[in-house]
Amino acid sequence: MNSDKQYKRYERQIMLKEFGVAAQKKLLQTKVLVVGAGGLGCPALQYLVAAGVGTIGIADDDVVSLNNLHRQVLYNMNDINLSKAEVAAEKLRALNNEINIVAYNLRLINKNASEIINAFDIVVDGTDNFSSRYMINDACVLLNKPLVYGAISKFEGQVAVFNAKDEVNKRAINYRDLFPVPPKDDEVLNCADAGVLGVLPGIIGTMQANETIKLIIGIGKPLVNTILTYNALDNSSYEFNLSLNENAQELSPKDLAAFLEMDYEWLCSSQINNSFEIDAAKFNNLIEDSNAIVIDVREKDEQPFVDEFEHIQIPLNELINNQKAIEKENVVVFCQSGQRSLQAAQLLNELFNDKHIYSLKGGIAEWKKQYALQANEK
Repeated sequence: MNSDKQYKRYERQIMLKEFGVAAQKKLLQTKVLVVGAGGLGCPALQYLVAAGVGTIGIADDDVVSLNNLHRQVLYNMNDINLSKAEVAAEKLRALNNEINIVAYNLRLINKNASEIINAFDIVVDGTDNFSSRYMINDACVLLNKPLVYGAISKFEGQVAVFNAKDEVNKRAINYRDLFPVPPKDDEVLNCADAGVLGVLPGIIGTMQANETIKLIIGIGKPLVNTILTYNALDNSSYEFNLSLNENAQELSPKDLAAFLEMDYEWLCSSQINNSFEIDAAKFNNLIEDSNAIVIDVREKDEQPFVDEFEHIQIPLNELINNQKAIEKENVVVFCQSGQRSLQAAQLLNELFNDKHIYSLKGGIAEWKKQYALQANEK
């Protein structure tokens, strides 16, 4: 160690016989990139910085918002509308000023990913969309970087270590071995649609930090070629061994040139026609229209509760069986964020050729924000 002060900072983990000074030196010499400074990234960053990882990169182009604060506890009210990457870097430097923290206030895409990722030893994926996950995975495979993966939804989370070789497989297993074909972004609910228990990303993000530390110093049994699932409601957890999927390799870029040419946004984008979308102003006009029916296509237990206007509730997967309830000429559908309502609008357009179909852009969550602002101004 370079100083008594540095030893004092880390002495509680140095004193572990499986750890020691040599392990601490390995941490201080390692560079870890955390992509996403949100629900997963915040706890992962805090514990990696506290543990003494020598260089930490933070890549995120988002700003802090009020609905982040129930789970992204690195931030507070004073940080709203400020850059997550820059705020996180400032606060983490206050936690540990002896390490190097680099903030990338940008969205990691394939045009910049190879250069940024290549400067680090390990990548921690804290993103929440499939285009980023596949892009990060492919970059790590091409650059031969271990990837610590995490994902959350509602009460459940997953953790795995990809692209780290073991003694069994001829090549390292990666994310595409588990999910060869990318789903569309509207096929799987994200936290904005499904919701998430605030403590869950804290648990999963901390697990990601733990897996990263184990990889660096070579202790324990990291989740290499294994995925762990965790349920916060009953504390159940399961581990599943992963195997090579040779078909998956046909879908991944073969070199950096192919990687730079791949359109990850298109790969995971919805093919749904967004011409059905209407803004809040037109939505407000239609909910007053006697010749319009307004349908909530969310599941019946989803929040927030809507009592500002008359509507009926028919979940998306029940629309086909409830066609008789849709009698009026104008049909307006909404959901939490506007993704499922677009699916519903396309489905209804195929079912009815004599109706005008509309989908609320941004969903009911965004509409309620605007409704509250208008009410306060009056």
